[in-house]
Amino acid sequence: MDTAADALIRAQLADIGLAWLDKISWNAPAAVLYQDAIARGEGIVAEGGGLVVTTGQHTGRSPNDKFVVREPSTENTIWWDNNKAMSRAQFETLRKDFMAHARLKNVFVQDLAGGAEMAYQLPTRVITEFAWHALFIQHLLIVPEDQNGFAPKLTIIDLPSFKADPDRHGTRSETVIALDLANGLVLIGGTQYAGEMKKSVFTVLNYLLPEKGVMPMHCSANVGHKGDSAVFFGLSGTGKTTLSADPSRTLVGDDEHGWSENGLFNFEGGCYAKVIKLSKEAEPQIHATTEMWGTVLENVKVDPVTRKLDLHDGSLTENTRSAYPLAAIPNASKTGTAPIPRTIVMLTADAFGVLPPIAKLTPAQAMYHFLSGYTAKVAGTERGVTEPQATFSTCFGAPFIPRDPQVYGELLRNLIAKNDVSCWLVNTGWTGGAYGEGHRMPIKATRALLNAALEGRLDNVPMRTDANFGFAVPEAVEGVDSKILNPRETWADTGAYDAMARKLVGMFVKNFAKFEAKVGADVKAASPSLQIAAE
Repeated sequence: MDTAADALIRAQLADIGLAWLDKISWNAPAAVLYQDAIARGEGIVAEGGGLVVTTGQHTGRSPNDKFVVREPSTENTIWWDNNKAMSRAQFETLRKDFMAHARLKNVFVQDLAGGAEMAYQLPTRVITEFAWHALFIQHLLIVPEDQNGFAPKLTIIDLPSFKADPDRHGTRSETVIALDLANGLVLIGGTQYAGEMKKSVFTVLNYLLPEKGVMPMHCSANVGHKGDSAVFFGLSGTGKTTLSADPSRTLVGDDEHGWSENGLFNFEGGCYAKVIKLSKEAEPQIHATTEMWGTVLENVKVDPVTRKLDLHDGSLTENTRSAYPLAAIPNASKTGTAPIPRTIVMLTADAFGVLPPIAKLTPAQAMYHFLSGYTAKVAGTERGVTEPQATFSTCFGAPFIPRDPQVYGELLRNLIAKNDVSCWLVNTGWTGGAYGEGHRMPIKATRALLNAALEGRLDNVPMRTDANFGFAVPEAVEGVDSKILNPRETWADTGAYDAMARKLVGMFVKNFAKFEAKVGADVKAASPSLQIAAE
């Protein structure tokens, strides 16, 4: 770095309180960050060239340690039932302590952006004490073509070595993710998990964009050669990344997008894929990134001698991750944009074995299932627990939802109606019984059903009405075993299926009770309880 550039960034950081820093690495390219990470002992190079790092105590997000500054500008705009508050005074104390902690440290600064559509782009400056965190966020956000004159609207200060004081800062623990939305500042401390940085950007965009009439979405997206865009909502483990990485379609992005009057745009410039038990045969494109120079491999086990990866080893965490630029996927979009979607797919991994592999949703049903955000997790990591656990994460991303879910639900519903978008619910979970008795839905069947939906081949096929949820289910689809389309027929004991279906319906009804007073009659009518009552 030349002297003039060094003086400039030092002055800019001093303006926000980061004075008396030691070395500053400003907008270093990936190769330099890679070298720095190795030299500093932050990770090791695996066979193939990936950078393997571990994140210590935190191997995933810490939603209970995330706070939003509560003040006049956020008092009536934040969904406080879902977001923990921090007072302005507590945040200012935290900010000053952050600045003091950074004194005489080496830091890595990256000037990046969230959002591929220029009109809604969020210039973001990330300051971190780890070289690999700088490399990670460079992969995950968008590198501006011209960084001269960069003026951040959001600044993230990421200091994993900082420990919060609950008595002093109003936190729950030594870990803190604090968002000052009024001033565009995020403070992250006490965690080495890099995903907190990207999710902070997503949360801020989730807050800002609805006021501009833009729908922010926790989703993946791809587009066919006819410009037929598709959006895939889904929580972790539902196949969102896998199913959107289709070699026959162009990948727009795998996690976070906006939907404006112009179409879809990716918030990110990279992917953050789950790689536990990753199959080279089933997911060749994502698997290839694990053997590629520059990829950041988070909590993936590696042999220290041979440097061979073991993607099946979840001893550190089941949440092993691969972070890489979007350009690493051969058929990825070069613009990060796509036309207005023709199809919305809501993915769920139903471990109860009740939901069909695909179902067509009306706009009201789409809003019901969007607000519900259902999937099920298998508690395989907990001793003695074999029963599936239902998870309802509203808008398929509750931890990143700063505003009331109704804001996003209404936005989505209006966009669906305005653009005549087809909506489908796809179950990538269990069939032939619940977890422990049945088996996972074959990915070949899921892909065949998805392709049929995306190509419009399901628009005019005979449909049956699901007895439990009231949505329309195809009776037959070419290339797919018809039996699988009716989950009840895949169970050896149909009585056990009926009992499990009633149990799941009850879970849906109980979860949706908090939304009933805020939705219209048609959305209430999409409740599965009413379907059963009508029988």
